[in-house]
Amino acid sequence: MKYLAAYLLLNAAGNTPSSDNVKAVLESVGIEVEEEKVSTLLSALEGKSVEELIAEGNEKLASVPASSGAAASGAAASGASAEAAAEEAAESEKEESDDDMGFGLFD
Repeated sequence: MKYLAAYLLLNAAGNTPSSDNVKAVLESVGIEVEEEKVSTLLSALEGKSVEELIAEGNEKLASVPASSGAAASGAAASGASAEAAAEEAAESEKEESDDDMGFGLFD
């Protein structure tokens, strides 16, 4: 991921992402560079624009499920407990807000 970030930073700055440039960006922040990963990244992205890469990534993200069925049914079943937790949180916030009024234990 750090190699891709360096690639995108170079592209956003208007520089041509090359092996030397990617290494320079990573080394500037103290990251030890693995030559093999840089060359793999550059060969995988060769001939593609950043806009194409973003479009491909958005398509892949769209196919990822947001939650599993078990988690969704569990969340529905625990609706009452969620309400109780919300009430407890509201009560604790109310108690904490009293502390902000200037009244302390040793006043």
